[in-house]
Amino acid sequence: MIFLKLLIFLFFPVFLFAQSNIIRIEGNAQGTTYHITYFDSLNRNFEDEITQILIDFDSSLSTYIPNSIISRINANVENVELDSMFLRCFIKAKEVWKNTNGAFDPTVFPLVNAWGFGPTKKMVIRPEVIDSILNFVGFEKIELLENKIIKKDPRVALDFNAFAQGYSVDVVADFLFKKKVSSFLVEIGGELFAKGKKPNGENWKVGIEKPIDNKESSNPLNSIAKLENIALATSGNYRRFIIENGIKYAHHIDPKTGYPTKNNLLSASVFAPDCISADANATGILVLGLKKAKKFVKKHKELKVYLIYSDKNGNYKIYKSPELNDIISEE
Repeated sequence: MIFLKLLIFLFFPVFLFAQSNIIRIEGNAQGTTYHITYFDSLNRNFEDEITQILIDFDSSLSTYIPNSIISRINANVENVELDSMFLRCFIKAKEVWKNTNGAFDPTVFPLVNAWGFGPTKKMVIRPEVIDSILNFVGFEKIELLENKIIKKDPRVALDFNAFAQGYSVDVVADFLFKKKVSSFLVEIGGELFAKGKKPNGENWKVGIEKPIDNKESSNPLNSIAKLENIALATSGNYRRFIIENGIKYAHHIDPKTGYPTKNNLLSASVFAPDCISADANATGILVLGLKKAKKFVKKHKELKVYLIYSDKNGNYKIYKSPELNDIISEE
């Protein structure tokens, strides 16, 4: 994702830094930060290669770059050559769109822009404006045919930001896999993948914040997760939002109504085999809301969830998959 959905803190015990073969790479990409830590007996530093990977990633999928592949698709440029990254995102988006019954839908891009959460200026929101935009929102209005994008309406526009950061984690992780790095943690904008254990036999540990409205700084931790060979992505409604006339509007748009979601689900952390799946489903689950989310995850055993919601009295409550009992501990 271009924007930071949720900050997840990384915990590295002090003694790890005494290891001669620990490599840490940090930087900025996609409008956020990234932190990559790995152990390599050859002490190889892949900073230049990873930097180029993230540059290439934005050249394909960033809606903030006018000549990226996705921007040219949105502008109806003819004969755009699709790369493997765009194709992976499109195919995964169709899968999650179907599984969530449309709760996850990357064609909400015009609505994201209208509400001021995209690269263009916020519009004055009126019911007739939203109704007009909804006429060309819907993933059924765009198809992939013989490696070409076919639109049923030229106004249809794609936004993969809801899961692009998660996918970028997978792309970097795949690079490290190919370099035969067996122990690493890749984190980009709070989405992450942990491979193996650290050399001392411990799992990688990460923190999940309390969902307190806060655009600028970190929040206290709600829990700590121990990770090994798994991806984790969290989607929340308390990092990106606007307040108008005393009403809070979160950046997650319900593609069926055209308005930001309003339910008691505050954050959704999803554990999955890969980060693109974790990230896309975290977004879809946040739109679904708690009741539908519970039914959804029971059908999709490959996903494990840690959901923070508010009860009728405004108190934090937790719903989590039973398989996470040994992985997550509350602070």
